[in-house]
Amino acid sequence: MSPAVFSHGDLRLYLLSLLAEAPQHGYGIIQALTDRTGGTYTPSAGTIYPRLAKLEEEGLVSKTVDGRTTIYSITDAGRAELAAREDDLAGIESGLADSVRLIASEVRQSVQEAMKSLRADLATAAHDERTSAKARVKATPMTDDRIASRENLQRADASISSFRARVRSDLRTHVARGGSLPMSVVTELEDAMDGAARAVTQALGSFDH
Repeated sequence: MSPAVFSHGDLRLYLLSLLAEAPQHGYGIIQALTDRTGGTYTPSAGTIYPRLAKLEEEGLVSKTVDGRTTIYSITDAGRAELAAREDDLAGIESGLADSVRLIASEVRQSVQEAMKSLRADLATAAHDERTSAKARVKATPMTDDRIASRENLQRADASISSFRARVRSDLRTHVARGGSLPMSVVTELEDAMDGAARAVTQALGSFDH
């Protein structure tokens, strides 16, 4: 989610709604915005503090200083504006929820596609290995089969490392750009990897008979 999700005046109103829940310091407000948007939008201090100062100037927010910490609170005038713009606030919250769901869906689809590709690669490799193993049993000594197994193990290790690096890079890049990574997506990734591991175990078991 980019800052553009808050059209003119929307962020100002949303800040008032956060402060209506409880007084907060600047960092807490930034963290609350990050949490409410599922990690898809983290504003900078340069975005938040000038708006808080403007709200204070308008008499909608007050502040108290406790040591090095400045706590912001909504005033009665601020609550009155919130009440007057209740419908606008509902629209903002609905838009934020839609955006978070869209980001989560995109991450989930990316993980599903990666796992689908991995399963297809494993199935192809298992089929190729079964075919080549049967040929080697007929045409080569056992020592050659062991050499080939070691070579295939290195190939499998390289494939697993490549997949891990690709998925890890995609996830880290997504989160670094402010994207959301819901627990449901992580759980789905774990289940898919567990399924892939079972498929490999079953494929290996077929060579024991």
